[in-house]
Amino acid sequence: MTYDLLIKNGTVVDGSGSARFRADVGVLDGKIAAIGRISSSARETIDAEGHMVSPGFVDGHTHMDAQIFWDHVGSCSCYHGVTSVVMGNCGFTLAPCKESDADLVFRNLERAEDISPQAMQAGIKWSWSSYPEFLDTIEALPKGINYAGYIGHSALRTFVMGERAFSEQASSDELKTMSDLVVEAVQAGAIGFSTSRTPNHITADDRPVASRVADWGEVRAIVNAMGKTGRGIFEIAGESPGRNPERVAEYLGRLRDLSVESGIPQTWGMFSTRYGRDLWRPYFDLLDEAAAAGGRIFAQVHSRELNTLLSFATQMPFDTWDVWRDVRSLPLAEQKAKFMDPELRARMVEVASGKYQGPKIVGVEARPPDYDYLYVVDSMQGQQRLLKDIAAEKNMHPVELMIELGLQSDFKQFFRQPVANEYQDDVIEMIRHPRSAVTFSDSGAHVSQIMDSSLQTHLLSYWVREQQALTLEQAVREITYNTATQFGMHDRGLIRVGMNADINVFDPETVGARMPEVVYDLPSGAKRLRQYAQGMLSVIVNGQPFLSNNEHTGAYAGQLYRGL
Repeated sequence: MTYDLLIKNGTVVDGSGSARFRADVGVLDGKIAAIGRISSSARETIDAEGHMVSPGFVDGHTHMDAQIFWDHVGSCSCYHGVTSVVMGNCGFTLAPCKESDADLVFRNLERAEDISPQAMQAGIKWSWSSYPEFLDTIEALPKGINYAGYIGHSALRTFVMGERAFSEQASSDELKTMSDLVVEAVQAGAIGFSTSRTPNHITADDRPVASRVADWGEVRAIVNAMGKTGRGIFEIAGESPGRNPERVAEYLGRLRDLSVESGIPQTWGMFSTRYGRDLWRPYFDLLDEAAAAGGRIFAQVHSRELNTLLSFATQMPFDTWDVWRDVRSLPLAEQKAKFMDPELRARMVEVASGKYQGPKIVGVEARPPDYDYLYVVDSMQGQQRLLKDIAAEKNMHPVELMIELGLQSDFKQFFRQPVANEYQDDVIEMIRHPRSAVTFSDSGAHVSQIMDSSLQTHLLSYWVREQQALTLEQAVREITYNTATQFGMHDRGLIRVGMNADINVFDPETVGARMPEVVYDLPSGAKRLRQYAQGMLSVIVNGQPFLSNNEHTGAYAGQLYRGL
């Protein structure tokens, strides 16, 4: 037999959690065809000596719905070994929607997910109205990686209700129409239905996104309608009941009851926070409660802090404040000259040290600075130092040091401010929970402020190599078989004969994230963060080598995954 691809001399970490073993892997017609000592010929061979051979990583929480139209390789997720993603989370999708009403879905996405409306207008070629038509469009696009998608509640509401979706409850006829459209979508291959009820998701004019206007009865009716098909997942960006035990219990009870009565797997993201160390624990207790009652809920967890990355080339906490506002509106070259003026710089430090002047409702904007949790990013490996500690050594105000470091680096210096998951003991506990999935990159969203497409390589570099808190086998299982299975993708996530040949070849001694950089490659010329990986020898999608040391081979073997 002649294989299409032969991966020789590697050590297989197969995704099951079982111990690694030395083997070759043969690929034919996009599937894994043989595992063992293979002497047959192949049209292409990869020498994996000294490397691990694993399934491709699966990311169940992205917002690449718009990006897929202009970025056919699927960056930055692809650089970190992600070969399959789920888009359309949190109710934010581009369908159903007529092209004439595109501004309605852009309104939902613009601020809540920090996606440039100018980029969407310039980069998206509209060819759909219904969600099944949108799936057909995605299927026809060239794709480096594989995509699945939810039908989103906000787009669904605006499609059915128009402008009223942002202010009114649906009529019984409108609710039936929405339910029927979700049934149509999952029968056409949508992986499920997603919604948002979190107060963090707002429009540019400080209004709730459309899904947040809906009452719980609307959500429940739609999910139960989907449940009658026996298909689909329900994903929710959840409510914020705060610390009131009665409100928390009432909300979690609704989630549990809906999982049981609908029969639909339910998922949501969960983080720890310094503002309430144990607030996440009742949510994890719910996972077992729901299972005992006959439902199924799994939590999406991260592999590190949820960070905002700050820089003068992107966003700073003071951009809308007095004095800063005028300077920060200038081109970077002109800003540099302003920051070098001692009197102006002293005034800017004084303003930044004073009373908070940011937006009353903080969406994707840079949060107010918290110097107890504001780090200078000099490397992606090892410990990073607090800005305030370095400033104290230099007898400087932290803001003055930020300006100084910005000038010294030609504004390329990054600062990191965690907004959740500050306590790594909580992070590893959530990772180890049997009803969690390590996923939640938000790739495609927050592109100028958050760079979490590297959460999978961080899991391998930090929790396996640096902390030795997980074995390599355990970590690979978390981001392959476990995630694929939770999202119903049963044809991937394992190195097994007959499975999709989505495969990574990586060096466990060096795999990890490189430093991020600011690029201006969106269709409108807007900026975003880009981050490559190190230690990734090859990323293979559906049997075709797709990336070699971060370089695109020219292959576009990615496919649309239609939910079963």
